[in-house]
Order: sequence, then C-alpha cells, then structure tokens
Amino acid sequence: MNHRTILHCDMNAFFAAVEQQSNPSLRGRPIGIIGSGARTIITTCSYEARAFGVKTGMTIYEAKQRCPQIELVVGNNRKYTATSTGINQIFRDYTPLVEVFSIDESFLDLSGSLKIFGSATRIAMQIKARIKHRFGITCSVGIAPNKLLAKLASEMKKPDGLTIIPPDKVDATLEDMPVGELCGIGKRTKQHLLTLGIRTCGELGRFPRQVLKKRFGINGEKMSNMGRGIDLSPVVPTSEKDEVKSVGHSMTLPHDITAREDICRYLLRLSEMVGRRARRYGVTGRTFTLTVRDNDFETRSVSETGLSYTNRSDEIYRAILTILERFPLDKPIRLLGVRLSGLRHQVRQYTLFPDDHRKEMVTEAMDDVNDRYGNFSVSFGSVLDSERGARVISPAWRPDGIRYVNVE
Repeated sequence: MNHRTILHCDMNAFFAAVEQQSNPSLRGRPIGIIGSGARTIITTCSYEARAFGVKTGMTIYEAKQRCPQIELVVGNNRKYTATSTGINQIFRDYTPLVEVFSIDESFLDLSGSLKIFGSATRIAMQIKARIKHRFGITCSVGIAPNKLLAKLASEMKKPDGLTIIPPDKVDATLEDMPVGELCGIGKRTKQHLLTLGIRTCGELGRFPRQVLKKRFGINGEKMSNMGRGIDLSPVVPTSEKDEVKSVGHSMTLPHDITAREDICRYLLRLSEMVGRRARRYGVTGRTFTLTVRDNDFETRSVSETGLSYTNRSDEIYRAILTILERFPLDKPIRLLGVRLSGLRHQVRQYTLFPDDHRKEMVTEAMDDVNDRYGNFSVSFGSVLDSERGARVISPAWRPDGIRYVNVE
C-alpha cells in the first residue's frame, strides 16, 4: 500500500518570536502580544511568559496577575504576514503542494519530493535550519501519512521539535492518546464523547460507528475515522485561485455594551466591512451568521440562510438584525461578529430598476472613497458617532491569496 508523506510545520509562539527577533532587548523575556485597542487580550505570548501560566486569550489583567513582569507588545500584523510569506516560499522549494492552514501553520505533501530531496526527515531538518537562519525563529514539525496525524505529531514536541509517526506506529500512537488532542475535536465534542465512555482515540476508533453517526450525524463517521487515524483529505495548495468560503469580521468592543442602539451601530460597521470585502472578492452569499460573546466569555453563534444572494452591506445588516432578535440580550456584550457564507462568485448584471441601480452606484462610490482614503472615510450615518479605531481582525485571516487581510 502506498502511503502519503505529509509534513505539518507549526511556528513556535510565532508573533512573539518575530517580535523578539526584531527587537533583541525582548529576547529571553516574558512578552505578550496584544492589539492596539483599549479592550484587548493576549493574542500569543513567548515561552518565557507561558512558564508563568500566561495563555492566549487571557485579559491583560489576568496575564499580569500570573506574570507581573510581562512586557506587552502591540502586534504588527504586516510584519507577521511578510515573515509567513517568506517561510512558505521556503516550503515551495521542496513541493508545490503547500497548504497554508493559518498564518503560522502549513501542510506540505512530500510524497512526490522524496526521490529528489531524500527522506522526509532530511527535508524537515533542512526546512527548520533555513527558517532559523533566515528569520531567527523556530518551528515544530510533524511527519505522518496524513494531515490529521501530521498535525498531531507537530504538537508532541514543542518548541523546536520534530516528531514522526510512521504508518506502522499509528495504532500504537493513538491507543492511549486523549481524544481532545485530535484537531477538530473541541471541548464540547470531547464532553459529549465522555458521556459515551470515550476518552482515548483508541476507544473512539473501536466504538460502534452507527452509534456515533446517530449521535453526531455525518460528523460521527468522520470521528470514527479520526479515532483510527484515517484522513483522506488532500493538501490543497493555497493561491489566488482558491475560492473564499466565507467572509467575516469580529470585533472586541472598547467596553461592554448593553443598549440595543449601540449593538446595532457596531453590527452595521461589521456588516459594512464584510460587504466591502465580499465585493472586493467578487462574491455574494446568502447565509448570515451573528456571533455574540458576553462579559462571562460565553460565545453564541446563530446562522440564517436567505433566498437570495447579496454582498450589499445594508442587506447583510438587515439580515443580521433579524438574527439579533433571537438573542436574549440579558448580559453585557464584549464581542460581536458578522459572517457571510454560502458564497458564489458574482456575475455582474446591471439592474433595470432605477432604485437598485442608484444603490449600486452609491455602494461603488463609497468603496472607491474608502479604498483611497481609509476605512470609514465615508460611512452610513448611524455609525458616524461610534467610537473610531475599534480593532478588527478577520477570523479567517491568512497571509496568501484571497484570504489576505490587512489588520488595522
């Protein structure tokens, strides 16, 4: 049987490592990367900070409680994007099959490269050395017969690790591995599996497939395969030709809000940003998702699919307001998110109706002005009095292709 050889490369504390490399005074010190807004969290932190218990997602207050001497650094996303792009250029020296999984993670299919460059271990060592030499940072690498196991392997030895799971060691590796270690099984799914008596991957792989399918639907069959280390998904090269699957933005608010008019104001701003990006990509969608996180960090997302496709900001906003009616706004809100999905590429058709044509012309004019002079130079009247400078990041931010986003 022919096995694939998949390499997963995960940069170690990427944002923090880039900052420490570019500023020697930060090296060897506990640092935390934060946003530039008044309300921000720890995006990532150095291993020196992690030794004190600082974790991604902590508030600044929590981080300083754990590590009073932590130094906070405002993130520079353009710097990280440039570094990530350079790293992926190194990957493409070894194979054209490079899938950018996130800004600091990539999958490489080395199956067709081994005869040229030698063993996967040799390729991995070369990649690690080149990244270290050029960028001064480290990565952890996993090598396995598929993407699921390669990602699992890269998590086993951090930082600066290299782990190989050969085909004949898959069963032994998974037998006592906690199910929560598998990519795709989150905390909630893990709890559901525990109610079935499933704690390890070995137990998951042996559990009756039909019971899993009945409990989890189509995902039950996928989880059964995951428990046995089966993953047939290919490494899909990331390029400008890749179709975007969703367009979304989320915003951590400068302060908790409760008033509906304030909530609507931020949702209008998010809808405008989503619509603008969708128009830039030439896509329309009809599935709208609203995400709300309250001050207890409970996060809820609700989606609704309409009958017609759109990328107009005002129509996205109206759809999001309809979803908002289904949220019990009984707690202060700290984060809002808007996403457009169910996309298709737009074929430009000029409308015969004067009102619709006028709206299209206004939308295009607003986009032109904002592209030239910056976001929200021209906006809807109802967002003009909202606090400028709220920091927004796309949840699907990636450095290559259509997923590239400049974060403000």
